[in-house]
Amino acid sequence: MKIRFRCLPGWKGRVPEPVPARSMTPDWLKAMKSEVPSELLDGATVRTVKQCPPFVDAMSFGFLLPLIADLTVSRGEFSWDTGLPSHPLARLTRSPIGVHVPEQLDGVPGVEADRWAVKFTNAWTIDPPEGCSILFTHPHNRLDLPFRTLSGLVDPFEDGFIHFPALWTDPDFEGVLPAGTPVAQAVLVRRSAIEIECSEMDADALSAHVDLQDALHADPGVYRKRFRLGRDGRERGAKR
Repeated sequence: MKIRFRCLPGWKGRVPEPVPARSMTPDWLKAMKSEVPSELLDGATVRTVKQCPPFVDAMSFGFLLPLIADLTVSRGEFSWDTGLPSHPLARLTRSPIGVHVPEQLDGVPGVEADRWAVKFTNAWTIDPPEGCSILFTHPHNRLDLPFRTLSGLVDPFEDGFIHFPALWTDPDFEGVLPAGTPVAQAVLVRRSAIEIECSEMDADALSAHVDLQDALHADPGVYRKRFRLGRDGRERGAKR
């Protein structure tokens, strides 16, 4: 699926570009060991989330939107210098970050009273494939980031800029959040009605379930080998 991104004239090459999420694996995941001993299991070896395909696939699915400039945080204050040129017709701010006043979060559970939200500036319009909406979320499993981006589902809005509200969750953060840091992850979705059907397993379904449980017990890689889709969305082993 092809997605077209556009920025203001004079900004190309001066702001980080969106990237496929699979191309931006964080360093901590690369450095993580695949297996470690568990103290609670008397030193028995356990597999880490690095070997959990759903955990890793969630992080590598869709595309990431970047912070457009270095953001310096010192004593609770934000500062930056984008160096981006203004445009006589465009109204897009050159600041990498803005704010939402506390009243806009009034009534949201878990948000402290008088809490401001930041809003990350997105420098790119997004033109998705026909019929697709875009679900924006916090970068999946990125608990290391000092903020939490709020989720939003946006229908095709190819001529406008979509920005990302977030809660700043680490009040002790000091330093520079570098340009290019992912501030939102986006996945394409097709809006359609969902029908839910719930029932008990019949004899055949129960037998298939037991067979799968036995296979998973014998080989932890069964999900990856038999059910996980390839990069192109095809089942592994499927004819092309």
